[in-house]
Amino acid sequence: MYRHVYGVVSLVVCSASALAQTPAPAAARVLHPWQAPSPAGAAEAYFTNLKSGDRIETPFLLKFGLSGGWGLAPITKPLGGKSGHHHLLVNRDLPLDFKAALPFNEQYIHFGKGQMETVLTLAPGTYTLRMLLADDKHLPHFVYSKPLKVTITKKNSTDPKALVRKGIALMVAGAEQKAPFRVQFHASGLNVAHVVQQEKDTGHFKLTVTSKGGSVAEMDFVEGQTETWLAPPAGDYTLKLEFVDNLDAKLALAEPVTTVVRVRP
Repeated sequence: MYRHVYGVVSLVVCSASALAQTPAPAAARVLHPWQAPSPAGAAEAYFTNLKSGDRIETPFLLKFGLSGGWGLAPITKPLGGKSGHHHLLVNRDLPLDFKAALPFNEQYIHFGKGQMETVLTLAPGTYTLRMLLADDKHLPHFVYSKPLKVTITKKNSTDPKALVRKGIALMVAGAEQKAPFRVQFHASGLNVAHVVQQEKDTGHFKLTVTSKGGSVAEMDFVEGQTETWLAPPAGDYTLKLEFVDNLDAKLALAEPVTTVVRVRP
């Protein structure tokens, strides 16, 4: 039976004095044999439920992800390494100066708590949207999405709060896959963070992959990652995703979700 943790488990247990200090970046990540490294040049922030040319009504629950081994980290406790928080740029190009902090206004929407979604309430019209990752000082990383153009056809009477339901989602592009393949995670109404930050009301994803023969791989994404690439041997697998409290590893913050995948030779 395979059991391995993605990241450094010892980071979960912190003394009171350690919590008072600025967190240090985690050690180098260790991949389980069933995991594959992210493709070269794949680091980007992206939209998961919207593509260029879409026509939508608002309110609209916009969801986003993060690739290339990067993880989410709220701004309350600085953290270096491959971490940051999302920003939605509305009708704005990428900044010309990546050494200047992003402004706070209606065209630069910050998600400093580790959120993976927002409810768009824009008026009808055509918009250019883009995601950009930045650090705790709002200094941009070179991790961003391609711009997409969407048309909002109508603003309806839906209560924006009704669109947000606390829970998690597990996304794989089809029930049959050829390794390596991407597995994406999503948290709705929940905040994602790096465990070492020990931030209240945040959690991280845990993925358990079980083969039909009973072999198990546990992957704990303690650095706030929201996707992984898998390359297990050919066969049938059950994938179970959990969202674990960052202060109590025994506490689940959402109901787990599962899916079944067949990996072709």
